[in-house]
Amino acid sequence: MAPKTLAVVTGTRAEYGLLRPVIYKLLKSDKIIPKVIATGAHLAPEYGNTIQEIQKDGVPVEAEIPILEFGSGPLATARTIALTIDRFSHWFEENHPDGVLVLGDRYEIFGVVTAAAALGIPVFHISGGDVTLGAADDYYRHCITKMAAVHFPSCPDSARRLLHLGEQPDSIYMVGGLGDENIRSVPRMSARELSDSLGVDLTRPFGLVTFHPETAGKVSPLDQMDALLEAMEETPDLFWVITKSNADAGGQAINEKIDCWAAAHQDRAAAFTSLGLVRYLSAMALARVVAGNSSSGVVETPTFGVPTVNIGNRQAGRIICDNVLCCPAEKTAIRAALDKALTPAFRQKARQTVSPYNGGDTSGKIVALLEEKLYDPSLGAPKVFYDGPVEDVL
Repeated sequence: MAPKTLAVVTGTRAEYGLLRPVIYKLLKSDKIIPKVIATGAHLAPEYGNTIQEIQKDGVPVEAEIPILEFGSGPLATARTIALTIDRFSHWFEENHPDGVLVLGDRYEIFGVVTAAAALGIPVFHISGGDVTLGAADDYYRHCITKMAAVHFPSCPDSARRLLHLGEQPDSIYMVGGLGDENIRSVPRMSARELSDSLGVDLTRPFGLVTFHPETAGKVSPLDQMDALLEAMEETPDLFWVITKSNADAGGQAINEKIDCWAAAHQDRAAAFTSLGLVRYLSAMALARVVAGNSSSGVVETPTFGVPTVNIGNRQAGRIICDNVLCCPAEKTAIRAALDKALTPAFRQKARQTVSPYNGGDTSGKIVALLEEKLYDPSLGAPKVFYDGPVEDVL
């Protein structure tokens, strides 16, 4: 039986870091030929040309499909989605993959899945059913769910939401979180190794910061970033390692502000477009505090038990573990949360956190299911809305 071809699409550094173990295992499969497609921020100099991280890992890239041509803002996002649908429609039609694997909730992935669904190509979706009320990603994610044939949610709460969205129970496989698996399996650097790699001294106490625009509601991302920077400036005795924002509307303006602040505080801060998976996880493990509004702050930090300050509403709706303090995006509130997070008592509490995302060999489970489902003759059948009981079904 001939192997099936699977398009694996990645558009950001964070998404690739999660997909990485799945791709590695797919490359060893004798049933699936993975076709990795790099798009979005991976191909943009302003976001670090992170396709180089994929290439450095020895992962063959089948295609590079650029889509970021319209700048920043809501209109640019809408035009990018349209361009993504157009360019991926052409690639899918020319290459005829047997399936498409995507992760998460971003607008470019929504465009990719729209193209695949229109052409009748089955979609496999990782991390459906999550909730992030402070980001437009929330409805992109749920739209992707309705176009996907098979779902790999990260926790029971997310799996249950997929049932509420009308997805059939036999299409939902609760596999755990890839971020949690990475933390347990990726070798990490010591403080000295990380310092040498980044060119800054991280043997001293430091905080790790990642802040993205809130794309839902009418908040000002720049005002929120100002509040965070002011709170950071008033938090003594910490060096700040800042990873820059993603390609969401407003991300470039935030990055310019980060660059200016870091340049003016070279004794207390360093900014990086991307740390890469190993350095990022190493920094997270070593940090005294993680701050910002990245999903990694609420999904991955519980595995480390590191004190975390989650700012604003971008991650509202996700499970919040005992190591995470949530606060408004206001200077006084952020400063108070940072002060509490840095206390010995809270650090001790954070260490005792149990992650809800530990699924064991998550990537192995996903690949095994892909090897089975890609050969299922019913895979391309029309979807039927599930309207049965939710509790105790999965």
